[in-house]
Amino acid sequence: MSAPDRPAGNGRLLTGVTWAVLLLGLWLWGKEAGGGFGGLSGPTTGDVAAVGRPFGASLPPAHDPLDGSAPERVEVPSVGIAAPVVARGLDGDGAVDPPPYGMPKTAGWYGDGTRPGAEGTALFVGHVDTDTEPAVFYGLSAVKPGARIEVARADGSVAEFTVDDVRLVTRERFDAQKVYGPRQEGRAELRLITCGGKYDPATRSYTANVVVSAYLTGAQDARGGGDGDRGGGEHAQAAAVTGRT
Repeated sequence: MSAPDRPAGNGRLLTGVTWAVLLLGLWLWGKEAGGGFGGLSGPTTGDVAAVGRPFGASLPPAHDPLDGSAPERVEVPSVGIAAPVVARGLDGDGAVDPPPYGMPKTAGWYGDGTRPGAEGTALFVGHVDTDTEPAVFYGLSAVKPGARIEVARADGSVAEFTVDDVRLVTRERFDAQKVYGPRQEGRAELRLITCGGKYDPATRSYTANVVVSAYLTGAQDARGGGDGDRGGGEHAQAAAVTGRT
């Protein structure tokens, strides 16, 4: 797979080759899922099934990208996700290394990529469950477009994102650039990713990934006040999802 270089925040570039390795890695760690604690909801047809939003629904315009700062905490109030975030890299197999199962309520940020709020696509990963309990992103498949995501950052600010797309991505024939790449150039975007689809106890593997896409629509400064420009940037929100693909 090939793709042009694109900004990844703080001067970093993620090439098409890097994304290919990284995205393959998501499937690899998905095969190490816990015990399939409970069932997962979501669409199950198509190579990229869209939970999406109703055609024509309006979302706020994008906020201008912020200076880069490492994430410390992520919250998705609509589904009760509130978790610390730690930087993670790649393991020996080239897979994104999520937090260990001993930290089931912690999300991992791909630390060699974009910092959330900066221009580009920041990537958060987390387990959906363990052998005995739901994990940090268990509720991710229930997120709806229009939902708010807040990322507390090391500089004391909070980057506020709005969900514009929710998809269940199967393993075969998925388009990595389309699913994980930027929805619109020049924006600050965020992806939250976990396992989804059906769980196969024989292979200890889920059949898909849940991918929640969001873009920056506001920010709070270190004093907790808004910057007066929630959704006031010059970039328009991405095109509407028109249905299952």
